[in-house]
Amino acid sequence: MLNRDHEAIMLQEVGGVSGLSDLLKSNLDRGVSSNEDELLQRRDIFGANTYPRKKRKSIWRFVFEACQDLTLVILMVAAAISLSLGMATEGVKDGWYDGGSIFFAVFLVIFVTATSDYRQSLQFQHLNEEKQNIQVEVIRGGKRVGASIFDLVVGDVVPLKIGDQVPADGVLISGHSLAIDESSMTGESKIVHKDQKAPMLMSGCKVADGYGSMLVTGVGTNTEWGTLMANLSEDIGEETPLQVRLNGVATLIGIVGLSVAGVVLVVLWIRYFTGHSNNPDGTTAFVAGTTGAKQGFMGAISIFTVAVTIVVVAVPEGLPLAVTLTLAYSMRKMMRDKALVRRLSSCETMGSATTICSDKTGTLTLNKMTVVEAYLSGTKLNPCDNTGMMFSSVASLLVEGIAQNTAGAVFSPEDGGAAEVAGSPTEKAILSWGLEIGMNFTDVRSKSSVLRVLPFNSVKKRGGVAVQSDAYVHIHWKGAAELVLASCKSWFSVDGSVHPMSSDKYNELKRFIDDMSMSSLRCIAFAYCTCELSMVPREDLDKWQLPEENLTLLGMVGIKDPCRPGVRDAVQLCSAAGVKVRMVTGDNVETAKAIAFECGILNAKDAASETIIIEGKVFREMSETAREEVADKITVMARSSPNDKLLLVQALKRKGHVVAVTGDGTNDAPALHEADIGLSMGISGTEVAKESSDIIILDDDFTSVVKVVRWGRSVYANIQKFIQFQLTVNVAALVINVVAAVSSGAVPLNAVELLWVNLIMDTLGALALATEPPTDNLMKRHPVGRREPLVTNIMWRNLFIQALYQITVLLVFNFDGKRIFHLHNESRECADKMKNTFVFNAFVFCQIFNEFNARKPEEKNVLRGVTSNRLFMGIVGITTVLQILIIEFLGKFFGTVRLGWKLWLLSVAIGAVSWPLAYVGKSIPVPARPFQDYLKHCCAWRRPRRRDEEQGGKS
Repeated sequence: MLNRDHEAIMLQEVGGVSGLSDLLKSNLDRGVSSNEDELLQRRDIFGANTYPRKKRKSIWRFVFEACQDLTLVILMVAAAISLSLGMATEGVKDGWYDGGSIFFAVFLVIFVTATSDYRQSLQFQHLNEEKQNIQVEVIRGGKRVGASIFDLVVGDVVPLKIGDQVPADGVLISGHSLAIDESSMTGESKIVHKDQKAPMLMSGCKVADGYGSMLVTGVGTNTEWGTLMANLSEDIGEETPLQVRLNGVATLIGIVGLSVAGVVLVVLWIRYFTGHSNNPDGTTAFVAGTTGAKQGFMGAISIFTVAVTIVVVAVPEGLPLAVTLTLAYSMRKMMRDKALVRRLSSCETMGSATTICSDKTGTLTLNKMTVVEAYLSGTKLNPCDNTGMMFSSVASLLVEGIAQNTAGAVFSPEDGGAAEVAGSPTEKAILSWGLEIGMNFTDVRSKSSVLRVLPFNSVKKRGGVAVQSDAYVHIHWKGAAELVLASCKSWFSVDGSVHPMSSDKYNELKRFIDDMSMSSLRCIAFAYCTCELSMVPREDLDKWQLPEENLTLLGMVGIKDPCRPGVRDAVQLCSAAGVKVRMVTGDNVETAKAIAFECGILNAKDAASETIIIEGKVFREMSETAREEVADKITVMARSSPNDKLLLVQALKRKGHVVAVTGDGTNDAPALHEADIGLSMGISGTEVAKESSDIIILDDDFTSVVKVVRWGRSVYANIQKFIQFQLTVNVAALVINVVAAVSSGAVPLNAVELLWVNLIMDTLGALALATEPPTDNLMKRHPVGRREPLVTNIMWRNLFIQALYQITVLLVFNFDGKRIFHLHNESRECADKMKNTFVFNAFVFCQIFNEFNARKPEEKNVLRGVTSNRLFMGIVGITTVLQILIIEFLGKFFGTVRLGWKLWLLSVAIGAVSWPLAYVGKSIPVPARPFQDYLKHCCAWRRPRRRDEEQGGKS
């Protein structure tokens, strides 16, 4: 209630935040107890930090949606007419087979489609829940611990820092320069500053600046955010660019199929009603004036059913389904590879990435920092915690600066165990070193009070704090060593005396910084100055600009952050795959260069080439044209700000690159949003960065980024495999039926058989080929261009060879099957059934074997690694078993007869020939220019010619 009405008066009535804490039986310093029973009791009383989800669609909803497919509806209507007329003319016992078989096949297609869609929706819902499961820091029992946002309870004390999402409604306990972006709740893009006069915090808002801590007062549906989220439906129906593109391809193919089916329908009806079609026993199917109306209508409906089924086969519903399947499969597998996909389209785009702009800290390095070198009182310490020779006053100033100028914390257990340090990796390293040199964190902080805090600024590369100690105010600065050093006018010696910063001393200190940098150490300097209390403004402390010049240097440290294992190999893999890795870091040039050499981003050849190592400031001051010219050559950008990263991304995109960017800070959000693929860090990343990104790297590891590239390429490759497979079936089925219909008036593949083929090539084919795992060969190719055609020349070659083979062989058996199988002594009906059954069986086995070919469009050995994909082998096995059942036991439903073992072997052999055919076919070279370009060129060549002829005619 407090937060919903923003009633600060009510808060004061209960004794302020301290009184409210007592009412909630919490402690502002130690939080609530970590005892599970107490936490459970708080959830029972105040509610959980969750909100009711919209009820997900049931499987029956998906069945209903699958039933709305127009071609299936037409087939069901035709089946109903066929069923009723068949039972009326032939009786219930024999008349239900044709219509009933079509119904069964249609319902099977509907069931498989609905089940597949339902499973994908469950997977997407699970991934959506993972995205919402934000990890937060909470103080329980005096200790900072990580917890899920869903586990927060009323009374919890939650630390907040820049980039965090406010996890629940609450009241500010204390804060420094705390600014909240409440646009997600109020709709106004206004940053609201929070202090004791305006302490209310709303769930779902973002911390724009500063840091502080809050007391949780409302969770779940008792917050405005929870109420809002409970009324929103989760949209998991995002359509990716590739799906849109494939929908267009499917529509185009469907139009062609519809046209062909229309031609077949007209031809068959003309042949039927003019007496040129025969019954299975050889008699004329329709004789004008003799054949009854009911029988004639039944024959016309049977022909119409075949035409509609041709449309069902021709319309490749499996194309969009294949994208959905491969995206769902890839997203699930990418979760195991520590990558959480927030936007589906990024899966596809990542496969086209030509460059990755990566952060250094935590991505290329382990983000486990330790102080390994220190330079205090004009002397290098050996070891780095040997501060015995330091004057006590200097040591106390240094310790005060470490303890007060930090967003981290030190927890000392009551049992006297080792102190636990919390904060960012850099803060933890400095605080740990402070403990090693004798700092008592709690004691030091209690001796002085904080007046003003300037959190670390990524542009100025420093952070400051003003603390009052007795009659003086100490202003401590901490940040990038060479920048802090440039602001220093004096330094402390061993005896505690202050000396002016001479040019010799400055150069000595600068050399020390360079030496540390060349050893790939991050250099941090500590400096301070004093200020009289009278100089501090009494009001509006938040607007007080702390003095940044005329500082006295206290000391410098070198922090080691080792490269992650496997990063060098991952960078080399990217180079081989045509993806250039660029390092963008806030460290100085020498540190950045040393880390780049260590990670393999730079090598000896780069030193002599045109590769550029540039500072962010230099790049920023260039003109837009100059930035574009130099962007391609940049490999390392040092001392960069988030805005420099954004400028680099924009320049690279204008040069035609597909850019992936990693980022973890709030200020990285614009670059993450601008990039083609934004990759935020799951551990060190702020919520603002995560929301601006497309993919969250859960372990902050660069090798996981490379795995995302690999999966992105796999998505595109799997779609191409399925397109090749489906187009081959489409072309073969259409041509065989059209040629047979036009020449003989009958089609070898009936409606039920074509529906089974449709199921094989659409749902089962998509499931088999869209779930192929990525191979090493994917990272040996160059990225796929944005406008590169989906169907490559290699795919056209494979498609034409396989389709031509299937059409030729099956049409030979269709027209000359009786002679080949020695069926002259059989009745016409029996001979036709045997021949058509064989053509159907051989056609299905051609598709089964062609699935293996589609797995490896460019490789001759199509069986390599096939056993590693158990799902593929399972689907092929199930398809084969079902085909045997159809021929041997379900003949009445499918209009087939049993085949002898010799014809079975021949069917399998015809299918198996596609393997050596594919092996030979892949030796045929293909032109580099896409086949589609030749068609465009032909059209472009003809048009001017016609125009010239017309002009000639006029003259």
